[in-house]
Amino acid sequence: MKILVTGFDPFGGEKINPAIESVKRLPDRILNAEIIKLEIPTVCHKSLKVIDDAIVKYEPDVILSVGQAGGRSDITVERVGINIDDCRIPDNEGNQIIDEPIYPEGPAAYFVNLPIKAMVRQIQEVNIPASISNTAGTFVCNHVTYGVRHLIETKYKGKRSGFIHIPYLPEQVVDKKEKPSMSLEMIVKALEAAIEAIIEYPEDIKVTGGATH
Repeated sequence: MKILVTGFDPFGGEKINPAIESVKRLPDRILNAEIIKLEIPTVCHKSLKVIDDAIVKYEPDVILSVGQAGGRSDITVERVGINIDDCRIPDNEGNQIIDEPIYPEGPAAYFVNLPIKAMVRQIQEVNIPASISNTAGTFVCNHVTYGVRHLIETKYKGKRSGFIHIPYLPEQVVDKKEKPSMSLEMIVKALEAAIEAIIEYPEDIKVTGGATH
């Protein structure tokens, strides 16, 4: 099995992005899977082009993308991507797309096709907080969550993809009062646990992961 793991470059004025920093520190193999690591730009459409090219080059079975969610306190495994760009801030090339579909011909949303509840449980079992998230936002993280699923449905049938959001690193919140953070070592450990679940569970487990609001 080959798993392509992507992480974004720094954005929004930050000097570091825990997404690519954690991805770079993953081992080259986890269980029986080859781990391919890829930095992608925090840029709408270009991010998907870089991933599309990597799918052609490496032919991975799974594409797992990782992004920073500043303000979240735990590892959040995304359930769904929606077909909208509504960028609160410009991306790294100054684009600020507002209320436009990612793919005009695509459906309103795609559920990811990874074992998200098994991933959450596996992360929790290594004593790291994790939960299901039902919104990947409307910036480049959602763009990639939805866009990669669309690529799979239209070009690469049979592949699986999903998205994990991670908190700030401690050094990012020195000047951000009351913002939660998580160490890089803990984030890497969580990603390894999530990837192990992807490898071990072709189908998800049936446990609650819902929310009341």
